[in-house]
Amino acid sequence: MSKKSTGAWRKSSRHAQRVFAFQVLYSLNFEHSEQQLQTTFEHFIQEQQPGTEKENSYAGQLLKGIRDNLDKLDSIISRYSQNWKVKRIAMVEMTIMRLAVYEMLYREDVPVKVAINEAIELAKTFGDNNSRNFVNGILDAVARDILNGKLGPGLES
Repeated sequence: MSKKSTGAWRKSSRHAQRVFAFQVLYSLNFEHSEQQLQTTFEHFIQEQQPGTEKENSYAGQLLKGIRDNLDKLDSIISRYSQNWKVKRIAMVEMTIMRLAVYEMLYREDVPVKVAINEAIELAKTFGDNNSRNFVNGILDAVARDILNGKLGPGLES
C-alpha cells in the first residue's frame, strides 16, 4: 500500500469512527445505560476493527471525552445557539454539535475546520435539509471564539 493510499485509508477510518461515535451518542438519547453503550461499542470493534483495543480507537476516545465533558459541551452549545434552548434542538443536530465542539476544544490533532467539515457531512447524512446550515452557523461562531482565544479548555465555563 502506498503512502498516499495509506493516508486515505486512515482518513477514511477516522471518518468511519466519527460516524460510529455519532451513532452511539445519538442512541444514548434514548438509552442511557452504560452497559448498553459498552455492548454497542464492543460490537462495533469486533465487526469493524478486530484486534483493536477500544480505549485506543478514535471512536472510543470520542465517546469517553464527550461523556466526560457533556455538561460543558451543552453549556457552550447553549451559549452559541442564542434563540434556541438546548432542549428544543433536534437530537441529531445536538449530537453532531457535541461531537464537533468536543473535537474543536479538546482534540489538538483535529483542526477546527476539519471538525466543522465533518460535522456538516454528518448533518447532510443524518439530518434534514436545514441541519447543515444550523450546525454550520453555531459551529462557525464557536470556531471564531476558539481562534480568537476567547474559548478553549479552561475558558469554556
